[in-house]
Amino acid sequence: MNNKEKRVVVTGYGMITPLGKDTQETFKNATEGRSGIDFIKSFNTSGLPCRIGGEISNDWLNPDLAGRFSKFASRGALLFLKSVEEAYLLAGLASVHNRYNIGISVGSHGDNPTVKDMAFLHRFYDGKGKWDNEGLTKSGGYSFLNFLKRKPDMVPTITARIFNARGPNIVTASACAAGAQAIGEAYKAIKEGKSSIMIAGGAESVTDFFGFLGFISLKALAERYNTPQSASRPFDRKRNGFVMSEGAAALVMEDLEHALKRNATIYGEILGYGSTADAYRITDIHPQGLGAVGAMKRALQDADVTIEQVEYINAHGTSTTQNDYIETLAIKEVFGSRAKEIPISSNKSMIGHTIAAAGAIECLLTLKGINESIILPTINYEYPDPKCDLNYVPNTAIRKDHSIAISNSFGFGGQNACICIGKYNV
Repeated sequence: MNNKEKRVVVTGYGMITPLGKDTQETFKNATEGRSGIDFIKSFNTSGLPCRIGGEISNDWLNPDLAGRFSKFASRGALLFLKSVEEAYLLAGLASVHNRYNIGISVGSHGDNPTVKDMAFLHRFYDGKGKWDNEGLTKSGGYSFLNFLKRKPDMVPTITARIFNARGPNIVTASACAAGAQAIGEAYKAIKEGKSSIMIAGGAESVTDFFGFLGFISLKALAERYNTPQSASRPFDRKRNGFVMSEGAAALVMEDLEHALKRNATIYGEILGYGSTADAYRITDIHPQGLGAVGAMKRALQDADVTIEQVEYINAHGTSTTQNDYIETLAIKEVFGSRAKEIPISSNKSMIGHTIAAAGAIECLLTLKGINESIILPTINYEYPDPKCDLNYVPNTAIRKDHSIAISNSFGFGGQNACICIGKYNV
């Protein structure tokens, strides 16, 4: 490690997922192998080939957190604020005097338009290229605030305002890799001395008609299942698509020296980060997983960790035929003969795919697993796939001490990120 580079530790965390309203509840239910997937209730799915997803109860949210910004806070923003509230209190950030030392880094994409909004707008279109702009603006039925809800940068902007974080403010919009990349970029900012504290994570809520429509068109969602809870089955031979979900997670990441000076409790360390692009196809990952291989190798190199030291892999594991097979190939390429020895599991089997939030949620669950000496399972693993022949921790959690792990996130369009996470050692 360069002597000028800082060590980056975790001093707070929070999450909200279909498995729980906070980190403790989510981790407990994941340890027990429960599923947060059910039939969609928030919109009418009649006629759609996929009618399931991971939804979060409105009772778990606190709209008052957004205060006067609630009019243009997306649902994703409300989810993130809830996770940050937990992390902020745990880290004791209210006592930090210099608020310019606290930055925000979030993976986020903003809200989709609603069917109601789209139907309303088209009342003012003649179908021949002309809009009745005067009628639209005077009708009062469509607010300019909807535009703000769709801007990805509103999540870190609102978060910074609510929690008075005046340092770097970053948004990452890179599909399924966004949450992990947001954590990675925050790690780099602290490591390079550009910020003392970063609140980093991801948030997503696309369990709506437009969110489903695109992925249904691409045949990416699970369309064959006996029950909603059994639909997400990463690495299983009968997997047939991922399950859409919503959620958020936040880590308070801090320069070690700064954390020690304020007597903060340290829950773990971010050891390394790797990020690549496949530069292959928009809708396909590289068939040899070269981008995934590069991201894992870079994270290990950045962490100065050997393949022999890695004791657990939190897989991207989407439950799609292509992703799970190629991730398996990539792990074999990186870890060689050790690949079959290392426990690997996919949290998406229980939570579903939270898109921009996935990398952050999985990073935090990995950290919790290290602290609790628990390796979470891959549930719904019933039919082994000869092409996916690694140790996927089937169905039941393992109690095992482990100190170093990696968490993979591979985004639609070829974005790849890997975070190396470790137990804090003085």
